[in-house]
Amino acid sequence: MRKQLCILLGCLQAVLHAAGTTRLKDIVSVEGVRENQLIGYGLVVGLAGTGDKRTTIFSTQSLANMLEKMGVAVSPGTIRVQNMAAVMVTATLQPFAQPGTTLDVTASALGDASNLQGGTLLMTSLRGANGQVYAVAQGPVVTGGFVAGRGGTSQTVNHPTVGRIPSGATVERVAPSVEPSKQVRLQLRNSDFATSARVADAINKEFPADAPIAVAENGALISVTTPAEWKSRVPAFIAGLEEVRVEVDVPARIVVNERTGTIVIGKNVRIAPVAILHGNLSVQIETRLLVSQPGPLSGGATATVPQQTVTAKDEPARNVVLKEGATVEELVRALTAIGSSSRDIIAILQNLRAAGALDAILEVI
Repeated sequence: MRKQLCILLGCLQAVLHAAGTTRLKDIVSVEGVRENQLIGYGLVVGLAGTGDKRTTIFSTQSLANMLEKMGVAVSPGTIRVQNMAAVMVTATLQPFAQPGTTLDVTASALGDASNLQGGTLLMTSLRGANGQVYAVAQGPVVTGGFVAGRGGTSQTVNHPTVGRIPSGATVERVAPSVEPSKQVRLQLRNSDFATSARVADAINKEFPADAPIAVAENGALISVTTPAEWKSRVPAFIAGLEEVRVEVDVPARIVVNERTGTIVIGKNVRIAPVAILHGNLSVQIETRLLVSQPGPLSGGATATVPQQTVTAKDEPARNVVLKEGATVEELVRALTAIGSSSRDIIAILQNLRAAGALDAILEVI
């Protein structure tokens, strides 16, 4: 375990220390160009007796309403079907999606249906947050799981109550996206003033003009004025912006997960000169059950007597001395060299932060 941890952190540090730049496409998004979530309520039919049971009332009400629109008047209280299930249908509408574009949709059972395998979603309208219909979904449901057997001998694989319909929805309304024109506003996914300033400088160098076209308004927003020669080709200009490369500045951060023993350390972590002493105290309690056998013709009964043994072992403290300019890689190697486990390293990092010898954000998840 210690050897694997050392190799993992060593490889991570080698990657983090490698100098390089990042495309703007990977760290920013264009304001107004965004995805939109769609949702709808529908019915899946054609199930082999695995649909909603009698206890799910709203599914039969929905079926009765749908049949009434088709000219068939049926009372919801008289319907008893098990080949139908009420589902919630969700999809993601891509920016600038045009009418006729197809989307993948997901159907999730609402009631007590046990399996959506083999079902078909009936025509379902998908609405956005503003309540308008943007797409219509219909088609066969594909599940990644199944249920086999009956009663106590059944086996369920994955989640058969959730299915997917590839290209199951058709866009009926243009996506509500704002098309950039004279002004392009770039939003950093991770707010940072240094990175924002570097992005503005990189854009001004890539597209030189009489006056700077990019201005960092704050740590998360960069305003870019479209040059005159690019105003008729704004998409091409944005494509050129996305290819601009910049060095991203990230804060010194250490993320630890005590449940799994995972430690991720950034490259900007600074460690002050410090001496670390670490020892282990282990206490072992062992219980043995002894049988007490009475003598012959004594009239006694056989009894079980527990006997406990307590052993305490205090190992001598192991020390690590880090000098000025020590790197995180040296710290990890030193800690693993003295036999520290991942949980020991987490405890040591927390103590280093409390002692003021670790200049980094220590985040525990």
